[in-house]
Amino acid sequence: MMSLDNPDPLQNRFRAESSQSRAPLESDDKFGITPDEIYEYIRDIKDPEHPYTLEQLNVVSDDKIQIVDDGGGNMLIRIEFTPTVPHCSLAAIIGLCLREKLIRELIVPFKLHIFITPGSHDTELEINKQVNDKERVAAAMENPNLRRMVDTNISYEKQDL
Repeated sequence: MMSLDNPDPLQNRFRAESSQSRAPLESDDKFGITPDEIYEYIRDIKDPEHPYTLEQLNVVSDDKIQIVDDGGGNMLIRIEFTPTVPHCSLAAIIGLCLREKLIRELIVPFKLHIFITPGSHDTELEINKQVNDKERVAAAMENPNLRRMVDTNISYEKQDL
């Protein structure tokens, strides 16, 4: 029997606030997309270990998404996510899922930086480097087992709690 990193994760029983209730950010007009819209794309990604979404487990939240100018006039999306436990062995998979979901959904050019929320994981620096390295991401996505896991998690049909 497989051992779970977090056998009893805490669940968020309420959906996040509607995007209409948040104040718009400066970047909204410049790039034509808001952090709330990015959140809508990623909130229903399935956790690789549990039958819940990243939103339900509080792994992603709308206040951890920023859209900024990268200094050259290009859109940079910055996402922080928080694994359910500091020793989560699937944190890199979560990062891959976030990246792949946005690559498949967004049609506008963008740069993407994905980070683990500081202090929330034992190996956050290594995982941050891994999920933001194009060659490592490409190699991971060539692995049929990893690709299947990512595909399954990003196309998940969420069940209501």
